[in-house]
Amino acid sequence: MIELDLDEPPVVVTAGTSLFAEALSAQAAEPREVQWAPPVPGSEGALAAIAADPRTGPAAAESVRKMTAARPYWVDVIPASQALGLSPRELLHAGPPVSWADASGPLRGALAGAMVYEGLAGDVDEAARIAARGGVSLAPCHSRGAVGPMAGVVSASMPVSVLEDTEQGGRAYCTLNEGLGQVLRYGAYSPEVIDRLRWLERMLGPLLARTLHRGGPVDVRSLIAQALQMGDECHNRNRAATSLLLREITPALLEIGAPGPDVAAAFRFISGNDHFFLNLAMPAGKVAADAGRDIPGSAMVVAMARNGTEFGIQVSGTGDEWFTAPAPIVEGLFLPGFGAADANPDIGDSTITETTGIGGFAMAAAPAIVRFVGGDPADAIRNTLQMYEITLAEHPVYQVPVLNFRGTPTGIDATLVVRSGVVPIVNTGIAGREPGVGQVGAGLVTPPMPAFADAVRALGHRARG
Repeated sequence: MIELDLDEPPVVVTAGTSLFAEALSAQAAEPREVQWAPPVPGSEGALAAIAADPRTGPAAAESVRKMTAARPYWVDVIPASQALGLSPRELLHAGPPVSWADASGPLRGALAGAMVYEGLAGDVDEAARIAARGGVSLAPCHSRGAVGPMAGVVSASMPVSVLEDTEQGGRAYCTLNEGLGQVLRYGAYSPEVIDRLRWLERMLGPLLARTLHRGGPVDVRSLIAQALQMGDECHNRNRAATSLLLREITPALLEIGAPGPDVAAAFRFISGNDHFFLNLAMPAGKVAADAGRDIPGSAMVVAMARNGTEFGIQVSGTGDEWFTAPAPIVEGLFLPGFGAADANPDIGDSTITETTGIGGFAMAAAPAIVRFVGGDPADAIRNTLQMYEITLAEHPVYQVPVLNFRGTPTGIDATLVVRSGVVPIVNTGIAGREPGVGQVGAGLVTPPMPAFADAVRALGHRARG
């Protein structure tokens, strides 16, 4: 017989079926349940090959080191034609590549609205006919170093923010945030939407460019770090970050000598749009993720994106190849007058925030987010804690106060996702299924495991080769 001298009461850990934990709980015990599942069927050989590849560990460490070392600064606002080399008939969109024939309703609405805005069509019906016969070319934002929220459409005349990684030299781009509700990124295209886009192009964009030239670059990483201490997670909650940004740029905005009504309109628009900062957090994530790209053997995810039809990921060790699966439906809260039947499948490049350790991965820092996406504050904490199971590091700058200032879980490892069965947690807006509707709600979404499994199989093939 073996006698154990325990200083503390024993702890029972259970895994698998909940029957064991329930039986212990019925006997007044407090088991610790471990969420575990076998690897995705068919991935075992690839996982073994990756584990045996001597590049795997060092490559992953290098990828996440570069990602977390990035220092993104907002340096300018310039037309997309200049920043991205877009011609008038080139349109960028969120997510992996998609054709007009396969585009979702909100993406079609945004593309058609952008064509009207650019003067390529007189109305959205004409725009749809032009697009259907191949009159415009479509490409993912990610293919040009850009990101776009929701439909993510970028056209030549739109002003885009330029973010530069002062540590490693990369650049990333994103349009200016239009606000919520009836906006192009949610597939709306009313005259009000087009007028707002022209105001952004002709007034706000140039005004912000002059402000940055006067006041100097803005340290976006620092603002994100501060906002996480103030209740934001910088995907669906950006109230603190937008306020911090406005405080940062206001002195220069007042000093550029622009007409008073223009300055007031700019200040009023930004201060009344809590999501304005999202379109800086996203390219900050993009430039950080791109720093960790193209490292042979690395299984770190460098992009997660959705076009409303498919969800796709890119992994550092497989270059620009997309691994896709059908876009899932978002589960969440709906605006008055809308329900699940009105919702389009998941859409947008904004999951670059989760890819780089904020957004859904930082929900524990933003318990109030549950009022927007559903659940309760305890769910927000659980979501963040679970993400440590599938990530490579804790961010050295982005910290969560309620977790004793632990760094946010950063650097998704595709092999950990496939081994554990745990997929990234994403919070997001919900676009209406039909073109022209706009936003109908917000919630949480579960990315499809097949995309991660296919990426792991591709990495396994390269490891064997």
